[in-house]
Amino acid sequence: MNLDMFSLDGKVAMVTGSSKGLGRAAAMALARAGADIAVCGRNPDDIDAAVAEIRKQGHEAAGFAFDVTRKEGVDQGVAEILARFGRVDILFNNAGTNYRVPVLEYPEAEWDRILATNLKAYYLVAQAVVPQMIERGYGKVINMSSILGHVGLQNQLAYASSKGGVEQMTKVMALEWAKAGVRVNAIAPTYFETEMVKQIRHDRERFDFINERTPMGRWGKLEEIEGIVIFLAAPASDFITGQSILIDGGWTAW
Repeated sequence: MNLDMFSLDGKVAMVTGSSKGLGRAAAMALARAGADIAVCGRNPDDIDAAVAEIRKQGHEAAGFAFDVTRKEGVDQGVAEILARFGRVDILFNNAGTNYRVPVLEYPEAEWDRILATNLKAYYLVAQAVVPQMIERGYGKVINMSSILGHVGLQNQLAYASSKGGVEQMTKVMALEWAKAGVRVNAIAPTYFETEMVKQIRHDRERFDFINERTPMGRWGKLEEIEGIVIFLAAPASDFITGQSILIDGGWTAW
């Protein structure tokens, strides 16, 4: 077996929301596989910390702060990334947020915010990045979905709706760009130990429910997302497109 098919040497990866959480873990994994990384987020301090960590590993990285929900900000941010690195070979659409209340209590403003960040931003970023992939005849797009794009859960109205949208967006993008050499796939994690779900981890009832509902009996660990991200970014997955890969400890196998 030729392990070079998992190498990202010479590639440039852009990861949105990569200053913390799953996005940061993915950025670190892509760097260890050989890619240079455009770290994207909103908090300059978090971005700088992620860039410094990647550079300590001996890989090139640069930080870019912009709002992924606004086309002007996205276009400017991507232009700066292309000016810095020359191209983007791998796009990981990861930026995301959540707000958890019952449907009848859900504020319209929160609905708009969640859908803008978790869904609208993905197509805005792809519109800015993918044309230069098509021009070169090759590229990888990975969209961050969730098990909640496949199953329902109480108090997850906007988040689950956004991730269901990501699932369908991934398929449409994959169909439109397949013959242009751009592969588009999604990953759909369960609950991982990140800052975004810290509140749930301190809620004993909900924490226990997740453990009991997961056949493996636990939450995901950050390092357990690395392999699938590298695989989907690397030549090893060149004949895979339009798919969503669940990373859920067996949750959806019930």
